[in-house]
Amino acid sequence: MSDEELKPRYHQQRRLKQAKMQRKIRQSQRRLARLRVMWRLFILLMLAGLIWGILKMPQWRLPSTAFDNLNSPALEIVNNRIVPSQKILSALRRNQVPAQPIFLVKTDNLKKSITQLEPVQNVYIRRFWFPARLQIIVVERNPVLTISPDFDVPPIAFFSADGKLIGREYMPLPKDYKTVLVVTYGTGGDDYRNWDVKKVTTLKKVANLVETETGEKVEYIDCRNPKDVYIKIPSANIRLGSLNSGVFDKIQRLPSLLPQLSMLNKKVKYIDLRWETSYIKLDE
Repeated sequence: MSDEELKPRYHQQRRLKQAKMQRKIRQSQRRLARLRVMWRLFILLMLAGLIWGILKMPQWRLPSTAFDNLNSPALEIVNNRIVPSQKILSALRRNQVPAQPIFLVKTDNLKKSITQLEPVQNVYIRRFWFPARLQIIVVERNPVLTISPDFDVPPIAFFSADGKLIGREYMPLPKDYKTVLVVTYGTGGDDYRNWDVKKVTTLKKVANLVETETGEKVEYIDCRNPKDVYIKIPSANIRLGSLNSGVFDKIQRLPSLLPQLSMLNKKVKYIDLRWETSYIKLDE
């Protein structure tokens, strides 16, 4: 058989070998692709199981005893000085401890329960994820006036700067609160339980102006007779009369009157600012 006859057979065998080799390569590629898919599926299933297991861990949820006592590691109450922590805890107990993971917990009802406490102005609740816990940040109203029925009786209530009256349930206040003591019976047509924010602001402004003009601290404001108000500072008793719009102009006369007290040999009863001309009333 000549070379011309052998060449076609050789090329045919070569093509068959190449085709067989290509089939083997394609089969190997398909096997590798299936292995990759199975491996990816296995990894995804493993990750899904791992995530599910992590999410099911109890550390993502508040313990059922979170609101049982103040020593619970899942609860922290901060920034409250007037409202006892126990009262805040009692407010929280009106709600069930959330059973869902902490990142799904809605805190609106918890906040609503705490803000029902009179001294509480606002509440911020922080959620910590792992382990699950809550931090209750309390914003309390700022006391500006304390109320007492007499000089020798401890204050029985206080007014906040926004005119809110807080009763004896939250008294006494911490000593570092700087408030103005107002002595009043709560009768005689001027019941302090009916005072509004305007009245509270006026009393606070009167006290602030007296302290500014005299350089002395106001000891108390005597409102037992609302038409004849006195204000006491260490060096003198000041008679203001009614707290009308002209009272602030009258108080500005004090710097010219106080130096005269040291020049008198008699005991001073009060400084009278009720009239156009102020004078010093001596004790008879």
